[in-house]
Amino acid sequence: MGLAPAIFHGPLYWILKMKKDIHPENYRPVIFRDTSTGDEYVTRSCAPTKETAVFDGKEYPLYSMGISSFSHPFYTGQQTFVDTAGRVDKFQQRAAKAKAIAEARAAKAKK
Repeated sequence: MGLAPAIFHGPLYWILKMKKDIHPENYRPVIFRDTSTGDEYVTRSCAPTKETAVFDGKEYPLYSMGISSFSHPFYTGQQTFVDTAGRVDKFQQRAAKAKAIAEARAAKAKK
């Protein structure tokens, strides 16, 4: 059969199979911060950043995100409404108006 199956799942296999000259040059540790919760974590990335921050006593480039697994309703199990420019209020007003019109039509048809 040739090589043992373990080599095909180990790190040596992936090092041998990596393509040359396709990876970015600026791949480095970056802090990703969720701006809605303030949670942050460090991982390797080539995301463009201009800010820096300190994480565990070391300074890293900082990438701010609007939403992540710390705040997304799918991961947290909490549904929240974000009222941007009164959109929720406008929707509720339209729904109330439509309900009133439907009730008026039903009352008129009943007569």
